Amino acid sequence: MAKDKKKLNLSDLGGMLYSTNPDFDFDAFNGGEEENETLPPDKQKLLVSKSTKQRGGKIATLITGFEGSDEDLQELSKKLKTRCGVGGSAKENEIIIQGDVKQKVLEYLLSLGYKAKLGN
Repeated sequence: MAKDKKKLNLSDLGGMLYSTNPDFDFDAFNGGEEENETLPPDKQKLLVSKSTKQRGGKIATLITGFEGSDEDLQELSKKLKTRCGVGGSAKENEIIIQGDVKQKVLEYLLSLGYKAKLGN
């Protein structure tokens, strides 16, 4: 039997399972978090650094300081990973690129119009 269906748990429902209040608006309760509006590239201040923390000694390039929606973060991450020819991930306004590609990432971000600088 295939496991295509995802099981829902209470946290997927925003912690609210049922309300006896007839005026209760579930969408207002669940949608309290608004998406950040993405700043234009020339207003972004990104920091490009390398890290080995919690990676088993392997080096990763970190891009921090992104201000915007998760969709735009994922889009920028995809462009960077494609440009560098490596893997990585993006979450919580931080992009992680595998390997020490600080200089290549910095040059590409600057060419896209971002204000970026190198960290340690």
